[in-house]
Amino acid sequence: MTSNPEPAPATTTATDLRDRVVLITGASTGIGAAAAVAFARAGCKLALHYNASATEAQAVASAAQAHGAETVLTQGDLGHAATVPRIVAETMARFGRIDVLINNAGGMLGRRSIADYSEAHLQEVLALNVTQVVLFVHEVAPIMRRLGGGAIINVSSIAARTGGAGGAVLYAAAKGFISTATHGWARELAADNIRVNAVSPGVVTTPFHERYSTAEQL
Repeated sequence: MTSNPEPAPATTTATDLRDRVVLITGASTGIGAAAAVAFARAGCKLALHYNASATEAQAVASAAQAHGAETVLTQGDLGHAATVPRIVAETMARFGRIDVLINNAGGMLGRRSIADYSEAHLQEVLALNVTQVVLFVHEVAPIMRRLGGGAIINVSSIAARTGGAGGAVLYAAAKGFISTATHGWARELAADNIRVNAVSPGVVTTPFHERYSTAEQL
């Protein structure tokens, strides 16, 4: 299976996104890459985060630039909390603002049954799927408040409602945290004109499932 960052042709919306700055985590492949190109087509400026996939990230940046978007690539392992403020600082240094935050990065880190759980694995799952999202919201919300508003979109998963396929319970539970927190953040930030929403994709053909899912699990 292969993924294609090029989305369907852009549609007309009532919202003018030209020159808005969008920070997308996990933007080198899959959903993040497709979102980057879509926002580029809408006239946005893009801060594109990646971890290890430098070649893929550069390809996404080039695709966005082909649509006229100004881009900056920012690298970091989001399993380490200190990475988050650095990425936000790099984005602010380049663009001076963040209007939209797409918390897309995350991962299953392998399928494990209950018998194979460990505290170390649990902490890794939470760091990648929960902690860094909380910290991005913490860092970016004050910036959006100063700007008079913004939008935060958290990528959850259908697994948050189903408990996930075999060996994916901890990942599903982490995504359940994201779905629940999104409701609370939306209420807390509404008065600041900051919209907070979550999307819960079903099965999408991405490197994520190429790595962790069999045809039967899909």
